[in-house]
Amino acid sequence: MALLHMSYLSQALFRTVPVDVVLPTDKVTDGGREYTPVHPYKTLYLLHGYLGSEGDWLYGTRIQRWAQERNLAVVMPAGENAFYVDSPYPNSAYGTFIGRELVDMTRRMFPLSHRREDTFIAGLSMGGFGAIRNGIVYADTFSRIAAFSSAVHILEDRPQTLSNEDKLFGDIEKARKSDMNPRVAWLRLKKRADRDAGVKLPRFYISCGKQDSLLEANRSFRDFLIEHGADVTYIEEDGAHEWDFWDRHILRTLEWLPLEDSEEGLSSGHVRVE
Repeated sequence: MALLHMSYLSQALFRTVPVDVVLPTDKVTDGGREYTPVHPYKTLYLLHGYLGSEGDWLYGTRIQRWAQERNLAVVMPAGENAFYVDSPYPNSAYGTFIGRELVDMTRRMFPLSHRREDTFIAGLSMGGFGAIRNGIVYADTFSRIAAFSSAVHILEDRPQTLSNEDKLFGDIEKARKSDMNPRVAWLRLKKRADRDAGVKLPRFYISCGKQDSLLEANRSFRDFLIEHGADVTYIEEDGAHEWDFWDRHILRTLEWLPLEDSEEGLSSGHVRVE
């Protein structure tokens, strides 16, 4: 399993952005079997939460080992605190960065599948909002969306942290009625799909802890999606807004995704001793 720490100059953000990539290129098997890499790789674009960074998922969960077992590439970009939307302010097109530029760039750099059926997006909290919003807006790219403890309330409840001219969203009322709002984005996509059989809808995996303050917001969004024709797997169980919950649910997400059968390779933590 190759773990790459890289950065590149983003045109959407007009600055250098760090990205971590897990790439299953160097798996070693035991028992004298020769390992043949399976590529192009299915790919998960994995988004961090507010106050986080591109390394959060590596440090907080076992995603690296689980991705290796399943021959899954994982791309984890830095999203700052921008909620992964195209802000009206200069050099802040985070939605374009996630949904288009990052996918195009990583597909050119690495042996990743270009098929929609092999391309997925997920995230936690702010990153859950970003995964849902961009997974819907760029549904021609992403076939499945997973979101944990998602901040789906951010444009619905008018939280006190947002003023009417917020630095992230611009005019909040205007943003609420735009495709920055996942509900608006879904209704627009569903309308297109109803008119055109060629438009494909993504499937959802949504989870939230019963002790999480965002539980009611996630229940409400689940009900909205189901009411409007989405395919939703929804799980709530004991847990708060914390890494133990997200570690469990990134594994469940990998089990939900259409991936290869699990096959653990040799590593420093898995060496057979005869």
